[in-house]
Amino acid sequence: MTDALTRSRLELRLGADRFRAGLWGWLVPLSIAAVALALRLDGLSNPHSLIFDETYYAKDAYALLQTGYELEWPEGADEHWEAGNPQPLDEGSFVVHPPLGKWLIGLGIAAYGVEDAIGWRLSSAVAGALGVLLIALIAQRMFRSVFLGAVAGVLTAVEGHHLVMSRVALLDIFLMLFVLAAFGALLADRYSGRRRLAAWAAQAAPESKEWDFGPLLLWRPWRLAAAVALGCAVGVKLSGLAFIAVFGIMVVLWDINARRTVGIRRWARAGLLYDGLPAVLTVLPVATLTYIATWSGWLLSSGARDRDNDQAEGLAGLLPAPLRALWNYHSSATSFHTGLDSEHEYASHPWTWLFMGRPVSMHYQGREQGEVYEHTGEVCQYPSCSSAVLDLANPLIWWTGVLGLLAVLLLWIGRRDWRYGAILSGFAAGFVVWLAFPDRTMFFFYTISYQPFLILTLVVLAALVLRIGTGEVTASGRQRSSRQIASAQQRNTVLVICFVLLAVAVSVFFWPVWTAEFISYDQWRLRMWLQSWI
Repeated sequence: MTDALTRSRLELRLGADRFRAGLWGWLVPLSIAAVALALRLDGLSNPHSLIFDETYYAKDAYALLQTGYELEWPEGADEHWEAGNPQPLDEGSFVVHPPLGKWLIGLGIAAYGVEDAIGWRLSSAVAGALGVLLIALIAQRMFRSVFLGAVAGVLTAVEGHHLVMSRVALLDIFLMLFVLAAFGALLADRYSGRRRLAAWAAQAAPESKEWDFGPLLLWRPWRLAAAVALGCAVGVKLSGLAFIAVFGIMVVLWDINARRTVGIRRWARAGLLYDGLPAVLTVLPVATLTYIATWSGWLLSSGARDRDNDQAEGLAGLLPAPLRALWNYHSSATSFHTGLDSEHEYASHPWTWLFMGRPVSMHYQGREQGEVYEHTGEVCQYPSCSSAVLDLANPLIWWTGVLGLLAVLLLWIGRRDWRYGAILSGFAAGFVVWLAFPDRTMFFFYTISYQPFLILTLVVLAALVLRIGTGEVTASGRQRSSRQIASAQQRNTVLVICFVLLAVAVSVFFWPVWTAEFISYDQWRLRMWLQSWI
């Protein structure tokens, strides 16, 4: 009984005490995810054309289904594609992004074909809805509140940037999903690892030499799950490597802090040797093998581009021929990525992403009165009409989230709350990496990889609002009555709900320019608040 009590106290001190959300902890996130999926499927076929970079990724996905590797396409390929008759060439194509995201796009094509645009966009919609479910569950566990989990889920479900990226056949929504899955798995590993540490500390003899380093926690399945997810993230886009590096540092610091908190005498050395080193020796190989597995189609083929280029020098020569060829292929792709500096109308610098200085217009068509919008058959009833898909975030959510990052940073410095550090880590991994390539051509939609962490900053702010005036004692030392506390709780909950409802209202306003609705030109112009959004 004493050991059990000691263990409970240690779990509480380590921030690993159990949280049981009950049935509502699943019903609420699943319901929000279902609504999110409905929003992403509504009108998904509009426009029935390859928009923006869909012309690359959707066609690559089709080629992967046919041959296991990407193919070259002739001039006019988009017209044949949109007519439901794709005609790739027999020659392998040189592509610079790994294949996993395109394989996932291919799942929708395998199910629905290319006759309807839902075929090449379906997987993105499902990935977006899964992302909503994950962020709701993650926020619920981090903040021990079904209500705050619901806030995170609803804000993500209606957020325009997330919505648009869930409705187009681009890679970044899959990168976001795997990054979020890895983050959630690392959270689960944090809780389970700390509970195991508490169980050991509750039974270990106080003067034992075991307290010099503590236990060796080798079997950590959630950490291996995170490794698989991170390998998949890199298998979508190589920028996922930044999350491996940042999350790796984050979890080692978590482990060192856990050993210090529980009372391990040589906690820093123990954290590095007993936790950090095993993590490196397990997570990196698993992530690497997962990443290589995403190239299976290319590796097992004979006709893929540069598949026979297996010449190598130095240590690379020790690899099997297929892996040598893959190494050489990556060398060429890396040179392309670091040297990409071509001008683009919608390119933007990472610092402008913070205030949405240049969102990406993925589709725009204008029609005059009486003309037909061919994608839906609607006739323009106004002097002029517009249909647009603009990758624009919900301004209220995005701008408040960016300001919230500053608040979270100050709170982390002042309180050292691990949750704030975790949120900042996710943002840093998705944002700071791009500052290292100032001359590279970059786009606002890259930010979807760290969009969930902006949502979590809003949850931090909501959690702070919920606590206003709910302490038992005021700042002046006066005791609050239970009625006053209950009144403050109700008021604070209403304030948070009002923000969420206002965010939903803003999303309703911008919905037409996120989903290619056929509206009057004046209505489209009304939503272009900044000249740089056009």
